[in-house]
Amino acid sequence: MMVLRDVAKSDLPGLKRLAAVLNSVNLPHNEDVLAGLIEKSVKSFTGKVKDPFEREYLFVLEDLRNEAIIGTSMIIAQHGTREAPHIYFQVTEAETYSATIDKHFRHKVLSIGYNYEGPTEIGGLVVDPPFRSGPDKPGKQLSYVRFLFMALHKKAFRPRVLAELLPPLLPDGRSPLWESIGKKFTGLEYTEADKLSRQNKEFIKELFPSSDIWATLFPEKVQRLIGEVGQETRGVQRMLERVGFEYAGHIDPFDGGPHYEANLDDVSLVRRFRTATLGDKPLEQEADECLVGVTRSTGNNRFRAVRAQVRFDDQTAFIPKRARELLKVKPGEKLSIIPFE
Repeated sequence: MMVLRDVAKSDLPGLKRLAAVLNSVNLPHNEDVLAGLIEKSVKSFTGKVKDPFEREYLFVLEDLRNEAIIGTSMIIAQHGTREAPHIYFQVTEAETYSATIDKHFRHKVLSIGYNYEGPTEIGGLVVDPPFRSGPDKPGKQLSYVRFLFMALHKKAFRPRVLAELLPPLLPDGRSPLWESIGKKFTGLEYTEADKLSRQNKEFIKELFPSSDIWATLFPEKVQRLIGEVGQETRGVQRMLERVGFEYAGHIDPFDGGPHYEANLDDVSLVRRFRTATLGDKPLEQEADECLVGVTRSTGNNRFRAVRAQVRFDDQTAFIPKRARELLKVKPGEKLSIIPFE
């Protein structure tokens, strides 16, 4: 069985190993960046970041059989502040017609937008390639654990939730949209700009055109990619749509990836969230698959969750013996639960 938990400082070597394999935007192969992510997350889970909307939570999925971290996911309590706004392109359609030549056109138009009290963002989902398929469904576990945690701590998150999905990229990792817009207005390569934007977004606000951009001016291949989801991200797209997310008509100004959004209260997993106390006996029969979590106010791990079968008897929940051991819970303790299937 695998365990979902909050990241610990001792996990840095495991994250470095994972980042060396993937070196993705979500998990860059940079020890300083990884150490910073861990530090911010630990302070967020322990409440040392006093403002709940400044917190960032990093979850890891640990494969106990191999003693390895095989994936991560994140929650950013508020993506978009006065100091670092949430920046996006709004995608609209403009129609033109000339009676003289009887020509009618529909054009995609990109308008830059800023949000200074942005939504909660879910992201940072990565899974070690050898583990991506199979019955354990690690990607789904890492996706769902964020909704379990947000349902448990609603007041610490914004009413609106954002997921930025990756679009199709070039074989070398570059973004076709960035090559058509961002690079021409900033003089930066895609990876340079993405790295810089993590600390400071001022250059985007100052250098990007404030007027509308007509996508018709881009190569046709680039036009077709606006708002499209990359092949490796389509599973995430389907999962988000199943639980209530919709395309918001916004795209990322760097890579053109679509933004999917939902009201936190409308997400089906959040609506079906419930709490129960652990029963005195382990479950020894077939029951429904759920994601079961427990939180604590002290210790190295403030949050742990497992995928397990659960049987309810009023306000009491029964889970298998192994799940009880991994969660380190005793009868009478409070469990947080969402459906998994």
